[in-house]
Amino acid sequence: MAYSSIITGQYVRINQKVATLGERILALLIDFAIIIGYLVASMFIIITLIKAYVNSVFIGNLLTLIFFGLIPIFYTLLFELFYNGQTIGKKIMKLRVVKVDSTPPHFSDYLLRWVLFPVDVLMTGGLGAVFILCTKKSQRLGDLAAGTMIIREQNFKNLQISLDEFIYTDDNYEPTFNIAEDLSLEQINVISRTLDQIKNRNERIATLAAKVRNTLHITSTTDMNDEEFLKTIVRDYQYYALQE
Repeated sequence: MAYSSIITGQYVRINQKVATLGERILALLIDFAIIIGYLVASMFIIITLIKAYVNSVFIGNLLTLIFFGLIPIFYTLLFELFYNGQTIGKKIMKLRVVKVDSTPPHFSDYLLRWVLFPVDVLMTGGLGAVFILCTKKSQRLGDLAAGTMIIREQNFKNLQISLDEFIYTDDNYEPTFNIAEDLSLEQINVISRTLDQIKNRNERIATLAAKVRNTLHITSTTDMNDEEFLKTIVRDYQYYALQE
C-alpha cells in the first residue's frame, strides 16, 4: 500500500496510507448498492403518494424526477461535500477525500471530481483505474484535476509522526533567529530536503545556507557551520509555528 507524506502547519510529518484500487472499488460498489436500494424503496413510496395524494401529472413527474433523477445523480457530490469527504461507501471502507496537502477540499474540488467521474469510469471503460494504478498517490483523472486523493483513515495511535528534530519542546529552548518566524512552510521544506540530500550534499547545503542568510539578512553566524545554521533555522521556525 502506498503512503503519502503530509506535513502539517505545525511541521509534524504524518505518513497517511493512500487508498488502494480495490478499496475504492469496494466503496463504489457499496454506494451503487445503496443507490439501487434507494431507487427501489423510492419507487414504492412515489407510487403510493401519487395514487393517494397527487392528482397532477406535473407534480407526479416532478417527484419522479427528483427522487429518481436528481438525488441519485448528485449522491456522491452531496455526501462528499456535506459529510467531510465521505460517501456511505467510503465511510464503511474508512476512506476519505482530502487535498494532496491534507487540507479539506473546497466545493470546486468536489465538483471537479464529480464532473470527471463519468470520464474516469463510464465513458472511457475504466480509464480512471489505470491512472489509480500508475500514479504515485493513486489518483484518477478527477483527483489529478482537483488536486485531491483518497486516504485510508487510521487510528491516531497508528499515525507515524516524526518528531526527531523537535528539541525545541524543551521548556528552556530559546530560538536563535527570531526572523525564522517569517519563513513559509514551503521554504522550510526546501531546507529540510536539502539537509536530507546525499548527492552533492555539502555543496548544496553551503549554497542554500548562503541564500538563506542573504534572504533573512543574517550576518552573525560565524560560530556555526552551514549545516548547523540551517538546522537551527528549521528548529526556530518549528518553535514559532507551535506558539501559533
